[in-house]
Amino acid sequence: MVSNFKLIFSFLLAPFLIVSGCSQNSVDNNQPSGIPIKFLVGSDLGEFCQQIAIKLNATKPKLSSGKSFFLTCEAKGSGDVINEVVSLSQQLSTKAISSDDERFPSLIAVDGEIYQNQLMYQIDKIFPGKNYIPPITDTPLLVFSPMVFMTTAEFAPALEKVPNIYTALAEYNNYQQLDSQAKPLPIYFVQTAPTRSNSGLQTLVAQFASVADKPPQDLTIDDVKKYQDKVKAIQEKVTRYGVSTSSLANSMVENGLFWANVGSVYESLVIRANSQGDENKTKYQAVYPKATFSSNIRGILPNASWVSEEEKEGAQKVLEFMLTKESQILATELGLRPAIAGIPLGDKFNTQFGVNPNPNYESYRPPEPEVVEAMLKNWQDYAKKPSQVAVVVDISGSMRGEKMTAVQNTLFNYVNNLGIKEEIVLITFSDEINSPVIIKGTPEGKNKGIQYISNLQAKGGTKLYDSALFARDWLKKNLKPNAINAVLILTDGEDSGSGISLQNLEAQLQKSGFNSDDRIAFFTVGYGKEGEFNAQVLEEIAKINSGYYKQGNPDTIDKLMNDLQVEF
Repeated sequence: MVSNFKLIFSFLLAPFLIVSGCSQNSVDNNQPSGIPIKFLVGSDLGEFCQQIAIKLNATKPKLSSGKSFFLTCEAKGSGDVINEVVSLSQQLSTKAISSDDERFPSLIAVDGEIYQNQLMYQIDKIFPGKNYIPPITDTPLLVFSPMVFMTTAEFAPALEKVPNIYTALAEYNNYQQLDSQAKPLPIYFVQTAPTRSNSGLQTLVAQFASVADKPPQDLTIDDVKKYQDKVKAIQEKVTRYGVSTSSLANSMVENGLFWANVGSVYESLVIRANSQGDENKTKYQAVYPKATFSSNIRGILPNASWVSEEEKEGAQKVLEFMLTKESQILATELGLRPAIAGIPLGDKFNTQFGVNPNPNYESYRPPEPEVVEAMLKNWQDYAKKPSQVAVVVDISGSMRGEKMTAVQNTLFNYVNNLGIKEEIVLITFSDEINSPVIIKGTPEGKNKGIQYISNLQAKGGTKLYDSALFARDWLKKNLKPNAINAVLILTDGEDSGSGISLQNLEAQLQKSGFNSDDRIAFFTVGYGKEGEFNAQVLEEIAKINSGYYKQGNPDTIDKLMNDLQVEF
């Protein structure tokens, strides 16, 4: 499910914002003094920027005037970077804030040139002719990490034999169809949601380019509709979407081949998957398509009123420091390729870590921003894999007051953000399990859901285990073919009064996991303070069926559920 459904459909009326749910990280530099140079970066550059900040600030850098400055880094998903800069720019254009608002970044970096194009496009809409965001050719390349297919060493040869991997994914269903020597294992594919993640957006564009047999920059809006069926056929192989590319790659490692056996990720994540030190773990390999996005990460110094002359000088010194030999070697240690020629790649860029130190591929260029918007809208409306999620909500007596109000508001947002191809089955429980309410992503379906949620009242006990099994059984009986089927449980307490034990529940859930034809995933949310619910039990329930557990409270539950919604 995609949380910015409304934004996608309002791009004709307002600037298009790509929202991302990656968590943000700020660097603690022991509060250095001087002029702050705020670097707002995409998540793939986050760790590199943090380590650069520590090293640079330790040198006590100064401007030509003798004034001190220091670097701070804030890492978010690239979509959030765009969202924040565009939002601040809109407020500046209406004089709601001033150009010296401390939230404005001095430097910007996004994980790829598609996002950089989108940023230029949106800011130019707000400030026509100002050229606040410089063109790609005027921004220095800092590092890059090409998009690859992450698979096991066993199945890599099958993918390497086909001339166009995405065309093959659209046409074939198992590896033996790709290579007669391979096992007939079904192809299970994962990618992040293109509306929330840079890698997901690059993946979607690459799919259209591959099936159209055109470079991305030559694609038109008409091509999107012309080739939508082939892209839809690729999307049908998706096991699950997600917000974070790194967490998706980790899930591939944790959940095994029957969950996903090929994923569209950054090359650096293949290195990370093979760097865990366990010789008995499955080894992963990067398969490089004939053409792919290099995921060039550039340092963007805005020519904008919100960046003072002193900030510009400090920002320029930051970029120069990032391009020193020492800094570029640091990038390679993090699995990123250096921007400067002649920098040694280091020990991890070899077959032992699943990558080719000298891959041969054509580097894609971004399509026009209007074409990207058309692709995203088409994905949401047509190509995306449908989903059916049983949302199981605890309405026991302990949910009274602030908890219930926050959950109701969260469910309102969840329902409002449903896409046209998505539906949920709302199952509320206490010491009784209420009849399922099917809520479709249509205007009528959303109204029905909001009316039902408005009337929820907290009372009774917590039949958690019975409710979990009830939701699973309902999905088994009403399994939606060629769709993502999942259960999402939200509870604030421990089980009481269920007729089934935890051990029996786990045994039942194993029968409908990803080693079965049902392929029903489980996700759990512990709501409230630690000790009010059994986090270990909730984590066990989720992991049995290849999902995950999260903890939330009234302040964080909306964002947490928003991020979970993107999985589907």
